[in-house]
Amino acid sequence: MHTKEEKLQEFGRLLDILDELREKCPWDKKQTFESLRTLTIEECFELTDAIADKDLANIKKELGDVLMHIVFYAKIASETNDFDLYDVCNALCEKLIYRHPHIFADVDADSSEKVMQNWERLKLKEKGGNRSVLAGVPRSLPALIKAHRIQDKVRSVGFDWEKREQVWDKVTEEYHELKAEIGAMDEDKMEAEFGDLLFSLINAARLYGINPENALERTNRKFIKRFNYLESKTIAQGKDLKQMSLAEMDAIWEEAKKEE
Repeated sequence: MHTKEEKLQEFGRLLDILDELREKCPWDKKQTFESLRTLTIEECFELTDAIADKDLANIKKELGDVLMHIVFYAKIASETNDFDLYDVCNALCEKLIYRHPHIFADVDADSSEKVMQNWERLKLKEKGGNRSVLAGVPRSLPALIKAHRIQDKVRSVGFDWEKREQVWDKVTEEYHELKAEIGAMDEDKMEAEFGDLLFSLINAARLYGINPENALERTNRKFIKRFNYLESKTIAQGKDLKQMSLAEMDAIWEEAKKEE
């Protein structure tokens, strides 16, 4: 792999290239925080796709795109003398040192659990930092990921089940409450109870070390693969899905499962 000096040299080349683009390229010249925001979100999702696909070549490419956006934001801010890339790096370094006293000071933390508990407590003490345990959860996070982060954060201050098996009583309770509202056909309460059931299932996943986002995406991909098989097999047989019975489709679906 490359030396630290080689990495710094290439990073410097990136800064020089972006400086030139910002000065000479019509598109780059007109970009702002606001115009880049949605593009940054897109780049992050493209990175997560590459990670899910275990596609190392694309992970490298998408990491570069995300890095370019970070440098770009810092460049824009430097033009108004608000901050520059040095300030970004310096603030990050200081935060990492402060939040890792078990490495850079004399605090004991011999497990990842203790590290996370210290991390959340230190965040609450930081000047200009979060004043609430949940303040750092982004409002725009997708709901499933947000639920997992909420549960993870409150766990760090001790708000959690004493034994993970206890969560299944909560799941069962929420399931029965949902069934009751479905029986009454109250749409608003049905939605609320469905949300409670999902939240409790995500909590169960967390307690058993399952990432619910990864688990659901795994099922999404599995379903897409099987349905694509069903479609292609149907077309090859000269049939139309809309004219097939569920039993006929299910037979091909079982074929798809065996092909995996």
